[in-house]
Amino acid sequence: MHAFKVLVALAFAVPVLTNPLLRRQCAETCGNTCYSQDDINAAVQQGYGYYEDGTTVGNDEYPHQYKDYEGFTFPDAGPYYEFPVLSDEQVYTGGSPGADRVIFTGDGTYEGVITHTGATGNDFLQCTAD
Repeated sequence: MHAFKVLVALAFAVPVLTNPLLRRQCAETCGNTCYSQDDINAAVQQGYGYYEDGTTVGNDEYPHQYKDYEGFTFPDAGPYYEFPVLSDEQVYTGGSPGADRVIFTGDGTYEGVITHTGATGNDFLQCTAD
């Protein structure tokens, strides 16, 4: 009987372990958009790679310096750079950047995620850590 209970428990556990939607945990939430730490890390890595190479992508030439007019509190001193973060497990390579950005320093240190969602004009709001 014990072996049967273990098999039943495993049968129910396997879909949970293999379903990527259930494994995805939010590290930051911007509006209604959840970003995993993998999404964030990939965006920082991509943006910092362009920064190191001295190249940019997209009409707004990302990454570019983020001036922090809103006065957010980041862990480290700037200058800061912004780069789009996408919620579809892809990295930005041009086109529409969407509303959300990762912020990193000139040495590639991740500082936070910000969004245009819910902000007035071209301002940003800080996303919430989960």
